[in-house]
Amino acid sequence: MLTLGQLVTTLPRAVRAALRPSTPVLVQMVVTRRCNLACGYCNEYDDVSSPVETERLLRQIDRVAELGTVVLTLTGGEPLLHPDLDRLIQHARHRQLVCTAITNGYALTSRWIDRLNAAGLTLLQVSIDNLTPNDQSEKSWDAVESRLALLAQHARFGVNVNAVLGACPPEDTVRLAAEVRRLGFFMTVGLMHGRDGQAEGHLFEERTLQLYDQIRKRSLKSVFHRVGEQWERQMLRHGVAPWKCRAGARFLYVDESGCVSYCSQRRGEPGVPLGAYTTDHLRRGREPKGCEAACTLGCVRRASAVDGWRG
Repeated sequence: MLTLGQLVTTLPRAVRAALRPSTPVLVQMVVTRRCNLACGYCNEYDDVSSPVETERLLRQIDRVAELGTVVLTLTGGEPLLHPDLDRLIQHARHRQLVCTAITNGYALTSRWIDRLNAAGLTLLQVSIDNLTPNDQSEKSWDAVESRLALLAQHARFGVNVNAVLGACPPEDTVRLAAEVRRLGFFMTVGLMHGRDGQAEGHLFEERTLQLYDQIRKRSLKSVFHRVGEQWERQMLRHGVAPWKCRAGARFLYVDESGCVSYCSQRRGEPGVPLGAYTTDHLRRGREPKGCEAACTLGCVRRASAVDGWRG
């Protein structure tokens, strides 16, 4: 996680962002569209794309820093398929950004962990949806358990395991939470959504809510993931969890072409190149999107939570 020195340099940026509603809190940047898996519920990948050019990504990181962003998350596809991922992380840290990455864990090796350590990665999120692969997801505990053991032994950055409730029987997710706790990692649990980002109706059962509460009690949380909690419980009980979406303002999704979208499920809206994304665009991002109530995109909800008290 953040060292004392990193905290000292990051805190002023975080305070400024909190006070300025047209400043991004979190930017997700796609470094490659390609993924080594093909999970049934995911529409954020292909199996043919080349990694985004490193020099363009470095320029995008500079622009993200200029906007006053606090946290940059490098994502995909599968970001470990980008050969210069550590160079991108190092550049983000040089620009005083908190830098995280999201992976399915399949490509993790001791060498990659050493490179991520040296680059100054703050947090690695490993997506694990079930114990064994099924039609919904190939991101399984059985497939990456040995790689997680490597992380436990060698990583100098934080590790958060994120599961998706609905990708397997919820009883299996409870067992997964126990395994993650045993390794000492943080854990978050999202809710399954369709290709429109809306919650899947089969989740809205009392038994699912009870098991979700068990998972939360067994899970360690990082400081990043304590922000904007409790909407999941409201969603499971009522089918909706109203909020003030700040996608396009507090949260930016930068796709593999370098354009800003509201989120991964609304690609092409507004579709403005990051280099041309201005304060006016950030202001417009505070407007309602029309899909908020049943949205399960936890990253957007967390980034937006800083404005929950604003009108």
